[in-house]
Parts: sequence; structure tokens; C-alpha cells
Amino acid sequence: MAVPPIQRSPHPAGLRHPWLLDMVLGLLIVAALPLAIITIPNTLSVVAGLLPGDIDQVGLRRTHGLALPALMLTVPLAAVALRRAKVAHVILGGLALVALSDVAGGYAASELVVGVVRVLRGIGAGLIVPATLAAVWDRVPALRALWVGVLSLSLLAAQALALWPLDDVSSWKVTLQPYPLVTGVALALAAVYLVAWMLLGRPVSPGLDVRERSRLLLAAVPAAGIAVVAISTATEGWRATPVILLAATAIVGLLALASIGTAESRPLAYSMVAVGVVLLPSAAQVTLVEMGGLGGPGLRGLWIPYGVAGLLAVAASVVVRLFARAAGRWLAPLGLLSMVVGLCSVRLVVPSADGLVLAVPFTLLAVGAAVALTATLQEVGIGTAAFGLSLCFAGVLAGFLLGTGVQMKMLDGVRSAQELVDSFVGALHWWALIGGFLTVAIIVLAAVMARRPGQETTPAGLDGGPPCAGTDSGARTVPPSGEQRGDVLLVRASPDDGAGSSRDGEGGVGMEHKGVKSPGEPDGGGSADGDVVLPVSSQGAFDKLKPRRDNEEPADPAGALPAVPPQGHSPEDAASP
Repeated sequence: MAVPPIQRSPHPAGLRHPWLLDMVLGLLIVAALPLAIITIPNTLSVVAGLLPGDIDQVGLRRTHGLALPALMLTVPLAAVALRRAKVAHVILGGLALVALSDVAGGYAASELVVGVVRVLRGIGAGLIVPATLAAVWDRVPALRALWVGVLSLSLLAAQALALWPLDDVSSWKVTLQPYPLVTGVALALAAVYLVAWMLLGRPVSPGLDVRERSRLLLAAVPAAGIAVVAISTATEGWRATPVILLAATAIVGLLALASIGTAESRPLAYSMVAVGVVLLPSAAQVTLVEMGGLGGPGLRGLWIPYGVAGLLAVAASVVVRLFARAAGRWLAPLGLLSMVVGLCSVRLVVPSADGLVLAVPFTLLAVGAAVALTATLQEVGIGTAAFGLSLCFAGVLAGFLLGTGVQMKMLDGVRSAQELVDSFVGALHWWALIGGFLTVAIIVLAAVMARRPGQETTPAGLDGGPPCAGTDSGARTVPPSGEQRGDVLLVRASPDDGAGSSRDGEGGVGMEHKGVKSPGEPDGGGSADGDVVLPVSSQGAFDKLKPRRDNEEPADPAGALPAVPPQGHSPEDAASP
């Protein structure tokens, strides 16, 4: 009698040495996920003084901001492609595009090449994020928790990580290739993961059903609309009120899209929108206010708060994933409430010359996001998770648009450097207030919609189903019924503003009357002539300003370094300048 051939199990339990694959995957997440997220900020205005005179600086900043639109459009399409493509291949391809953009960035000498480089980097990052989520989906629970924690930390520290390589640089092209060594390490880890994946058993990746693919493609529609609006605000010189109204409309549209589907999928979608709109845009503004050139501790004084927040976010995600699998319904709103408290603390402690106090808002924001996402991811399948991730990055751009509109409103009519800084801090406080109320509204919306029946029913077994509480998502069982279950600053200048620029000695704050960028510059760059730029000096951004040498006079005595207003100043206490 012939012996039937031995069939390899598609689940992780059937792998040879699964711990080795998990270890490589964990290292890959730590290296690749932050590398993808730091693609979002547009930091070209920080090195504006190094740009060649024959290059259109406004157009260059606009094309430099194309990375975020490219990323958010790629995420849903990449998630759909994962139905047929192998996860290991997609991760390797995404990192290869990031590496290619690093290489091409060294040869960029025109607006067109910069745009191509940034779009390539955005596409590569858009492939990495959903592919790494799919890679950890059916692995050990700690890996998915690690993914959520690293994502939360990356969104929190993206602006700081993008600024760090610009300390004392001699070429503006560093903004196009910020971490070439990290890119090389991540690419090597992806290659090792591919080899290990091929040799140790080729675990089957979770798939999507037809309905989830349709919903992912639907998510690309509002993302494209938000990208068009963002680029238009940069090129057409829109006023503050239309920008705010369009950003608010975009957020409402994302929440409406998040409301479709089953009752179990809505909490994740709402949480993803809240985290996308609030976390990175808020942290980017706080980071810019706390730069050394504006009187803050600088990036060197912020790394301890960032490190504390990141470690606690990963730890909170692991605890929720391992010990609170059935508590998603109350942990998700609790995490979002933590973000609200973090935004309230921003109004109280920012600006601050002491960087350690910023550990409070950073920790509340990062831990709250990690808890909310981890809790809600446990209730859904991979298709719904990818859909929520698509809404998250569309929310990032919508949040940047709304924050930019608030800044434009507050900074309209400023006539001095001190008024500019005062109004910028006031805009941050107003943004924290708006973000807090928006998050509370999302919590209420999620609670109301959770009581309503779903508008669609996902076929059993096609989307992976919600994981059984208390069981490993990698071990699946089939019940008798057959149902499968498993586990910056964009403002119009005053008409009488000059066209020159002034710098306060070494490492001072530069005032360029060309175009102002918000911290992440998601809208694709500066607007038309007549805008104001407040770039942070590459020296002043990282620490306190260096003292002047003996007998050295400032370049412009009238343009003294503006002082950051004392903490506790609230925009509603006084009229806007």
C-alpha cells in the first residue's frame, strides 16, 4: 500500500523552528516600520538655506511633500495585492523601493527628480506597513503587540526622527536619504526573513474575501480626494476658512466610511481614524515648538520622553494582547480617553524648557493609541484591520490639513517674529483643544454605532473571523457549523511684509518670506508667493543655541530671537494678534 505524502501545515504550528522566523520578523518590524513612518514629514524648509539659488524653492517643498499622499494611496492597494502576492515578497519590494529612493536622492537636482524620489519612497512605505501587519497576524501574540507598539511610537516620534539627521548637515539632499544605514539593515533583515520563510515552511498569509477587497478599494477614493485637496491648498494659496472646512469634511467622510460594515469592525475603524487624525499632527507641532531655536530643550532633550513613551506603549500593547483579549469593548475607549488627557496636558505643559515634563503628554498619547488599536485589532480579521489602516493614514493627512488651517487662522496678520511664535503656540493649544473634542466625539460615535446591527455580514472563514478570546490566533479550529474562527506653518503674509530674510546669529530662527510649512508639510509643499516660512535652524533645533563668539555681532539686531511665551497661555484668554 502506498504511503500518502506528508503535507506541510500552513499554520505556524507546523513550521520548523518557528521561533527563528518570529525573531527575524520582530527585528524587521523594529527596523522597517519606523523607517516607513518617517517618510511622512516634509523637512525641506529646515535646510532651505542650503538649497541652490537656481531651484524653485517653493516648488521643491511642494514636491517634497508628495510622499504622504503616495503612502496613503498605496496602503489599501497593497492590502488588496496581498491576496495574491506573498507577504515576504511585498516587504522586500517595499524596502527595495525605499533603498532605491535613498540612492536616487543623492542625484536629485531638480523639482521633478525630488518629486519622483519622494513618490517612490511613499510607495515603498505604503507597501511595508500593511505587509508587516499581515506578516505578524497569525504569529505569536507578542509580535502583533510589538507591531502596534512600534507603530504608535513611530507616529509619535516621526517628526523628531525626520529632523535628527539634519543636525549640522552640509547638503539639503540629506532630507531625501535620512537613514541610509538603517535602510540597508532593514533590507538585509527582509532578505533573511524571505530565506527563512522559504526554508522553514512558508506559512500561509491571511487572505481577504471579495467584500473586504471592495471596501479597501473604496477606501482609496476618499484618500485620493484628500490628496487632491491637500495639494490644491499648497498650489492655489487657499485661505484658512476653506482649508478648515475641507479638512473637517474629509474627517466626516472618513468617519462615515468607518461606519459601514459589521458592528465588530466599527470600533477599530473609528480608533484608526482618531489615531491618524490626532497622534502624528499633534506630536509634530509639539516637537517643532520645543526645538532649541525656539527656546525649548531641543531634540537632545526630547529623546528621554520619546524613549519612555515608546517603551510604555510597547509594554501596554503586549499586556493587552496577552492578558485582556476579551476586554476590547472597554479598553478601546479607555485608550482614546488617554489620548484626550494627553492633549489636555499639551495645553498645560507646552511650551516647556524642561524636556522631561513632556514625557507626560507623549506617554498618554502613545500608550492610549497602543491600547486602543491592540484592543480593537483582537476583535476583527485581517481584511478589516487593513481597511482601518487605510483610514488611519488618510486621517493623518486630514489632520495635517486641519492643523494647517488652524495655524493659518492664528497667524494671519502677524508682523513680527515674536507675534509669529506667540501665535504659533496659540495655534498648537487650539489644535489640542480641537483634537480632544474630536476624539471625544469619536468615542461617543463608536458607542452609539456599536448598538446598531451591521450593514453587511462577512462570509464565514473568508476574512479570518474574529479571534477566539484566550486562544492563540495562529491555531485555528473549525466548529461543527463550518464557520472558521481564529484568533509648517502655512500662512498668508501681510501685504506690507518684506521679501527678505533675517537670521539671528548662529543657530537662530530663520524668517523667510517665501512659504511656511506645517511640521509635517503633508500638503505637498509651500503655497504661492507671499507666504511666510519659519524653518528651524539645524543647530538650534537640536539643543540650546550656542553662545556667540567674542566680539561677534548679530546679523540683524532688530530681528532678535523671539522668546517662547510662558506655559499655560491659552488662545482663548486673549485675542489673536
